[in-house]
Formats: sequence, C-alpha cells, structure tokens
Amino acid sequence: MIKILQVRNIDSFVESRRQKTSEKDRKTVQAILNDVRKNGDSAVKKYERKFNGRKTSQLRVSAKEIKEAKITEAQFDALRSSALRISITQRQLKKELIGSVSKLRGISLIPITSVGCYIPGGQARYPSSAIMSTITAAEAGVKRIVITSPPGSDGKIDPMTITVAEKCGAEIYKVGGAQAIGALAYGTKTIPRVDKIVGPGGKFVSIAKSLVSDQTSIDMIAGPTELGIIADSSADPKLVVLDLISQAEHSNDTMCFVITTSKTMAKQIQKLLEKLIAENMVREEYRRTRYERIPIVKQSISKNGFIAVCKNQNQVIDLANKIAPEHMELMVKNPRKLSKKLTGPGLILLGKNTPSSASDYLLGTNHILPTNGFGRTRGGLSVLDFLKLQTVVETGKGDLEQISEQLKILTDAEGFPNHFRAVERRLD
Repeated sequence: MIKILQVRNIDSFVESRRQKTSEKDRKTVQAILNDVRKNGDSAVKKYERKFNGRKTSQLRVSAKEIKEAKITEAQFDALRSSALRISITQRQLKKELIGSVSKLRGISLIPITSVGCYIPGGQARYPSSAIMSTITAAEAGVKRIVITSPPGSDGKIDPMTITVAEKCGAEIYKVGGAQAIGALAYGTKTIPRVDKIVGPGGKFVSIAKSLVSDQTSIDMIAGPTELGIIADSSADPKLVVLDLISQAEHSNDTMCFVITTSKTMAKQIQKLLEKLIAENMVREEYRRTRYERIPIVKQSISKNGFIAVCKNQNQVIDLANKIAPEHMELMVKNPRKLSKKLTGPGLILLGKNTPSSASDYLLGTNHILPTNGFGRTRGGLSVLDFLKLQTVVETGKGDLEQISEQLKILTDAEGFPNHFRAVERRLD
C-alpha cells in the first residue's frame, strides 16, 4: 500500500516524488487548445461529447435551468456559512491593503475587469470551489465573473454550484477540462474571453492553464491536490490516516504523504491505513452513495503516497519546505513553534484538531492553493489575485531638469541616446 522511504538526499528525494508532466499529455492538451482557438464553440462541444459522452447543444446555463436548480434549506445554509466566512476574511484583507496603498502617491488597487473561475465537476461536485473563487472575486470588485464547470452524467451542473453562481451574478457554462480553459483564454462566440483564469483542476486543466498563460493571466497551478502531514511520536496515527484518506479521495493523482523521524510511527500509519482501506473505512450509509471514493483512495495512495522517515528535525523542516505541499498539517507537540520554521507549504494547519478537510469548507481560508512546489512563492487565492496595482505618475519640467544629468549617465551607459534626447527636447 503506502511506501515507507528513508530520506537521505533532500533534493533528489523531492525530485523523485514530484509529479511530472508527460510530453504526450502536453501535446494532447495543446491540440485541444489549438482546436478551440480555431473552431470555437464547435470544438468545445466536440470535446464535451468526447470526454463526457453527452451532446451539448447549449453551453450557457439558461435562466430556466437556474430556476430549476433546487437545493435544500440545509444545503443553502451551509453554502451561506462557508461564503460568509471567506467573505469576511477577504473583505478585511482588501480593506487593509487599500488602506496601506492609499498612503502611497500615485499608486492604487483596482479590480480586474473579468475573470473565469474553473470549477471541477463531472465525477464529483465542488460548490465549495465556486465559493472560494467567485466570492473572493466579488469581494475584490470584479465586474464580470464567469464560471465553467463540467456537467454530470445527467448533462446538468450541480444545483449547489448554480446557486453560488446565481448569488454572485456570475455567468455559468457547461464545459470542463482543457476545452474550458481554451474557451476562457481565447473566447468563442458563446463564451467571451476573460482577463484572468483562476481555480483548481486536475492534471489536464493545470497543463492547459500553464499553456495559455503566455496570453491570459492565471492565478497559479492548483491541482492535483496535495497533503503533507508532519507527525511526531505524539501524533494519533488514526487521525493521520483519516486525513490522508480524506484528501486522497479527490482523485487518483492526488499526492498524500507523511514526514516523521519515527520509524515506529511510520509503521503504525502504514498498517492502519491498509487496514482502514481494506475495510472500506466508511460507515454503511456511505457505501451506498454514488460518491463512494474508496477505489480512488486506493489508487492514489498506492501510486503517489509515501511516508518519509527523516534523520532529525532539521531534515524534516528542510524536506517540508522544499517539497512545499498544498496543505501541510502539523501533528506535533508544539505545532506553532514548528510553523515559524516553515515557508514552503501553501497552507499550514496547526495541531490535531485542524484537518485539511475542514479548511476545504468552513475555516475562512481559501482552499484554492498552489501545488507542485509553487507554495514556495505564493499562498492561497485571495483578493490580491483579482486586484491590479495601478501606478500613475506625472512630472513637470522642473522634475526633468533635476534628473537630467544622471539620466544622461544612465542612458549613455546602456547605449540608448534617444532616451535622453526625448527628455532633453523638453528642457529646451
């Protein structure tokens, strides 16, 4: 089942565990993007039929479909609670940012005009991702918010996702995968292009976002999902295992792992994980649901999961920072102290009662997070991703006179005499 690996060289260990993009997958996605760019809606519909097995006559979710999207009062309350928590966090962040920037001359923060929010779907449903992206965009002041999401086997978008879109005033389209990213990046007759694309996705969506980023801004590479857990001898092995399983159920290309210095803990986790998965782990009522995910968990853990055994605490910290997972749980005696030494993970979760599964929904943190090591340079999705730093500057003749001598030195040094002449003419 899950592998126990002794860590020797940190850099080579990280490189060996990092998921690579195959040239075959890259070429496949590039072909889809090229087709969408050239043939627009017809190409989008073709790939929806090919990958989802259903003919799509109308890409945009209609007013009728929005009206028919019924959810329970309990579901609505849960969505509202999640939205409120993320909204409060992002609103406060925006207030603080604008307050700081407003003190600087000629600098302001303005919202991006239009954004596309990719919401995974198809085999699972992710209204929580709709909240994380669209609510954050709305708090930033984005005028045009677009959602694309693959329909389910019934050809419909999850009604909870539709509810979130409708409450945010977002356009919503029944399209997923690389073809959705292509439509958002290049535009089609039905789906006008956007200025930026955000949101999580699987392997092909992440490749597509990377490939279109030379022309359309993206937030980050956000997927496939990752969870790392640092566990010392005080950790509860069952909680560690349950959290690994909870994250592994996303998809078979999820990377879930443990870092520890204890071989005893590693073996306990390995044994218990195998036992719980073999028993199907879940209660009887969940075995009957169509969202049963145990086969996905098995494949994900077997293919990508591992328990890294380090020599000492310094090696634990070095590995955690370099592998830089999307989520990093600290199940250790003093998690806050350890967290101050961690700079790589996208989100750090302190202590045994802060599971990543809770952060996916209702902790007020954004679950759209950097993967594939990009946590070393950025954090989760926030209003920052939807705001542009606008700079406006004005100079007078006196200002140019004051800088002219040093300007000539610099333009001469770089071999750009016409730069100086353009200023010199204004001083005549």
